[in-house]
Amino acid sequence: MQPAETILKVTMDISVIGLGYIGLPTACLLARAGHRVMGVDVNERLVDGINNGATSIDEQDFLELFRQHRPAAATKPAESDVFIICVPTPLDGTSKACDMSAVRSAAYSVKGKLRTGNLVILESTVPAGASKATVIPILEESGLKAGRDFHYAYCPERAFPESLLNEMVNNCRIIGGFDEESGRRAETLYRSFVKGEIIRTGMTEAETVKLMENTYRAVNIALADEFALISEKLGIDVWEAIRIANKHPRVGILKPGPGIGGHCIPIDPLFLVESTESQFIPLAIEISESMPGHVLEQARLVSGKDAPSILILGAAYKGNVNDIRESPSLKMAAIAQQKGWRVGILDPHIQKYAYSMEEFLNAVKGCDCVILATDHSEFREIDLGGVQGNGKLLVDTRNFLDHKKWEAAGFRVKVIGNGRQGRG
Repeated sequence: MQPAETILKVTMDISVIGLGYIGLPTACLLARAGHRVMGVDVNERLVDGINNGATSIDEQDFLELFRQHRPAAATKPAESDVFIICVPTPLDGTSKACDMSAVRSAAYSVKGKLRTGNLVILESTVPAGASKATVIPILEESGLKAGRDFHYAYCPERAFPESLLNEMVNNCRIIGGFDEESGRRAETLYRSFVKGEIIRTGMTEAETVKLMENTYRAVNIALADEFALISEKLGIDVWEAIRIANKHPRVGILKPGPGIGGHCIPIDPLFLVESTESQFIPLAIEISESMPGHVLEQARLVSGKDAPSILILGAAYKGNVNDIRESPSLKMAAIAQQKGWRVGILDPHIQKYAYSMEEFLNAVKGCDCVILATDHSEFREIDLGGVQGNGKLLVDTRNFLDHKKWEAAGFRVKVIGNGRQGRG
């Protein structure tokens, strides 16, 4: 049997299709490994920006890599040895199923360039069975057959905001090959930049593992949120209860919050449900999706005003990132605006919501309730010396702020999940 490391050329021509949060760093890592890489995206502005040295991914180690190993970019793939598809798979707003349109479009673009001996890799998160049912049939419209004429593997990304390159290089990677040879070829490619463990499985197993990972996280977040709701009804402090429960050697309850956000956790579990009859997973998502509305209801009850004007601190879905995808903060703002409430949002990490201290002071003056929705470190450091709370309400959805400091400035404090506070 031929050793895996000799299966492919040392240097390959690679087209990475989709130059977003996963595709562009992947392209740069492959370029650093010595491959000839072309980045491909249908967004002409994005392509022009990359060719001119611009990127919206604001992580220092990535920016250094981008400056040194920036790939050329184009709107259509060229003939290559390897095609890697990293396009988005959002949730269809109507059917609540995976929107595979970008994956199909990418597969059709590859089909026109496919040659004997090529390797095609899908990294996008898809429903279990999508490679076999959707992607490979499109590629085979070229007249070439998977396994016989070209190789195929499903290799899901495993990355995390704030630590993209570290995660891509050092995390364990799964390779779901169409057949043994496809898996070996894909492993050789990833081994050119991945230092973590590489595990080979079948395609559907790899697709399912990716969905299981994010479903596990979503369900455990929902459990923490459910504990917060229960604690408010029981009149106890969920944060103290979780702290004590987690002293058990086999318990690790997560922190509750204002809901789930990001591209993966609110969406991927529903892909797993598409072809099954799971009742548990949709219920978990429903619990966390209810949290933005619950936060607003607490603000209404504790403030004593039917339509309080609110200032939301944070638009990003999590602390110290500039990612607003599926952000519970923005869901909260939309619900409040539908109710006719006046809403303001401040976020130091997002240009649209950036603020000066003077703007913060004015925003606080004009609201009835401040809602901490995102645990950015900057919010802990806010100088409240010039702030007059005058009995205004602070709702801390993440138990993150220095509550004594806010109380000293004249605010009443309500922490989500603490049933000892307020009337909620």
